Amino acid sequence: MARRKHDAGCLAPSIDFFLKVTRSYWSGLFQCYKVPDLPRTNNDLERFFGAARCHERRVSGQKVAAPSLVVRGSVRLITAVATRLTPFGADQLRPEQPTAWWQLRVTLEHRHAARRAQIRFRRDPAAYLSALEVELIQLTLPP
Repeated sequence: MARRKHDAGCLAPSIDFFLKVTRSYWSGLFQCYKVPDLPRTNNDLERFFGAARCHERRVSGQKVAAPSLVVRGSVRLITAVATRLTPFGADQLRPEQPTAWWQLRVTLEHRHAARRAQIRFRRDPAAYLSALEVELIQLTLPP
């Protein structure tokens, strides 16, 4: 760009600005021009996330992503990628380590419970807090 700046005419100042800004970037930022098979853009990644978001909206019937996408989104996204690349059989879907699978389920359930509590609080804060108060009093009373 610097060598052909004189061909740009009235856009020459823009080229100067572009060159100044790109000089200030970290040296590894434009690796896509040094590594032969590295894609130049992240369009494929953007298309993938867009397709996942579109599918989620179509399945849920909502205009925006469902709250469950926040809770289980990482699992759903990885599953969507894996199943597009390779179809899996029933024997491959069976967990190899049931204890690890159950621990994951417990973690997800805790996240679900937190989301449910947030929704209940947003719907009716007074009722939610009074229910918590009653629960706290029950815990402090002797049996």
